[in-house]
Amino acid sequence: MRRFDRRILAGLAVGFVVVVAVALAGDIRQVAGLLERFSWPLAPVILCGTLFNYILRFVKWHFYVRLLGAPDFPVRESARIFVGGFPLALSPGKVAEALKAVWLQQRSGLPVARGLPIVAAERISDGLAVLLLSTVGVVTYPRYWPAFATFVGLLLAIVLLSQARRPSLAILRAIQRVPVVGRWVPALREVYEGAHQVLRPLPTLAAVGLGAVAWLGEGVAFYLILLGLGQPPGLPLFASAVFILAFATAVGGASTLPGGLGASEATIAGMLTILVGLPVSTAAAATLLIRFATLWFGVSLGLLVWSRSPDLLGLAHAERSATSQPSPQGPS
Repeated sequence: MRRFDRRILAGLAVGFVVVVAVALAGDIRQVAGLLERFSWPLAPVILCGTLFNYILRFVKWHFYVRLLGAPDFPVRESARIFVGGFPLALSPGKVAEALKAVWLQQRSGLPVARGLPIVAAERISDGLAVLLLSTVGVVTYPRYWPAFATFVGLLLAIVLLSQARRPSLAILRAIQRVPVVGRWVPALREVYEGAHQVLRPLPTLAAVGLGAVAWLGEGVAFYLILLGLGQPPGLPLFASAVFILAFATAVGGASTLPGGLGASEATIAGMLTILVGLPVSTAAAATLLIRFATLWFGVSLGLLVWSRSPDLLGLAHAERSATSQPSPQGPS
């Protein structure tokens, strides 16, 4: 955990800077006025859309855990690890999410090399799910085709490579003969075998379908935010909300920035002004609200889990180690 805490704190700092930058870009006074006039009774319903997303994504996460060798792992413990992983997304490239594989190993006995493919499969299926939701919008706005095709191509290439077992194992055997690097091959083979299992066609299709429904919940939340800012209801606005949020999520994930910070906000605000025709101040207010209702709401839930789970942070182990040390004071 100590390896990643500074990166996560840096992500929090970047998040603060991004929030201030978005507010300033939209004229902070106008943005503040829009937030004051926002229909706040919609807030619980908006957060329910985010919780709907989390619940369905947890179902997918737990399915992967059971699939890779922990069929009796308690649902409550699995949920604690899943939600506790939300703040880890604030690390660059979300590399700290590898800690979820460590937590799984500590509580279920599942080897870390088997848990890492679960984390990767979760990211890949989420990426394909938001791209699936973006399809209709991309057809309507061809300017987004290059980025869309690039994202889809990269994710599908990873899935196809995970299923090309013979050439992949042949590559690993070749690497094994390389000095120094070869000693990592047994662990890499274990990671590959897990990826081969969780990214098979049927589990992947089921995960992407479930993920698309899950991310649709946040699309609904974004639509309600736009209504709360005074936009007229209608199917075009709903379709735009789902498309913009899904595409911005894909851009943020591909950027490797902590939590997609900066990339997601710029995409959401820019698309709202270009495609929906919102004033810059309204686009900025909507961007801040949806990011607080999704990213920062999730981070807050994760930090709450951390506050009640010192074992996840290694604090319980450190405390036991400290109390087990002999007293430095000699006999008086």
